Amino acid sequence: MNYENIVYGIRETLKKHHEWMDNCIPMIASENITSPMVREAVASDFGHRYAEGEPKKRFYQGCKYIDEIELLAIELAKKLFNAEYVNVQPTSGTIANLATFKALANPGDTMFALNVPDGGHISHSTFSVAGIYGLRVKGFAFDHKEMNIDVDKSIEKIKKEKPKLLLFGGSVFLFPHPVKEFREVADEVGAKIAYDAAHVLGLIAGKQFQQPFEEGADVITSSRHKTFPGPQGGIILAKKEFEKKIKNAVFPGVVSNHHLHHLAGLTITLAEMLEFGEAYAKQIIKNAKALAQALYDHGFDVLCEHKGFTESHQVVVDVSKVGGGSWVAETLEKANIIINKNLLPWDDVHNPDNPSGIRLGTQELTRLGMKESEMQEIANFFKKLILEREKVNKVKEEVIEFKKEFKEIKFCFGSGKAYEYKEF
Repeated sequence: MNYENIVYGIRETLKKHHEWMDNCIPMIASENITSPMVREAVASDFGHRYAEGEPKKRFYQGCKYIDEIELLAIELAKKLFNAEYVNVQPTSGTIANLATFKALANPGDTMFALNVPDGGHISHSTFSVAGIYGLRVKGFAFDHKEMNIDVDKSIEKIKKEKPKLLLFGGSVFLFPHPVKEFREVADEVGAKIAYDAAHVLGLIAGKQFQQPFEEGADVITSSRHKTFPGPQGGIILAKKEFEKKIKNAVFPGVVSNHHLHHLAGLTITLAEMLEFGEAYAKQIIKNAKALAQALYDHGFDVLCEHKGFTESHQVVVDVSKVGGGSWVAETLEKANIIINKNLLPWDDVHNPDNPSGIRLGTQELTRLGMKESEMQEIANFFKKLILEREKVNKVKEEVIEFKKEFKEIKFCFGSGKAYEYKEF
């Protein structure tokens, strides 16, 4: 076996991926693209290094410039999110959640979160880190029509179960969660409030979504690569009183080295969002609303028409009557439109392979400079493929032609092609 050929083959596969994405309409709600300057940072020597411990108190030498970047990241994040304490060391949103569980609760304690079919993230469930840590997870009561937590029914459950932690946020996240409505009952039963902002962190940064700390949250956890367009990783924002517990839960609790090249990229993204975040977040939401309305006008069953479809980057569509989630997602992919199938609250959680829904996101489209008029064109592609069953290859050609105008990354310092592949 020629291993050199394997290496060059990997390079060719990467090129193919970049070329493909350059001709695709990317609508996965949990993805985004970083700016050219962030990519430069991620490719730096930071990716080869270790920096266990806190800045200026490392267990390794050689960290003086790493310390400089991490301290700057913390300073910028405090300013952007109005946070008293920031930890940028979690290596993913799930790890940020695990550290928060460890800091705020003990194994055997009860936690309330959204059930997965209601939009909860897998890390909030007994199937993942919440269960691994030993938490007893109970689901908030959920209003399917409103696609949000049922406050009155949930408060009744909380008074009965007396949980130690209430966790808001989710993977399907159309509208702000009722955080402030639960602060009083949380205090009554002795519970802390955490908010998983993974999907909406960029909208929070741009001041276009709810502000969890102002509404009573104690801790905010997040990934940093969805509406927040940074490199993959996690972050924890918290009130000052939780600093020591969170710090110990992260290191030495669940993180050793914290992927320093991504830390550098995060720091650049924080600066970008301080400069461009408000305009970016506003356009993301405008695009989501425009996309939802256009799909609805074409005859798609877009959820929550009665309340404007969405207040976030997400649009959720019930496609059970037009082929089902799996068929729709696979058909769109053949035409270079990238989305994901998604469970809806009335689906069977044990049969996720062909759910009723699809979930769409507008954050990457917005990053490419698309606006409301482009959402109309994209909705028309959906109509042709799913409702009118036009030939996939014909629509694919139209998609490639459409995408030619959207190759540059916006809302960042400098400029660059979105899916350019650079060889070293």
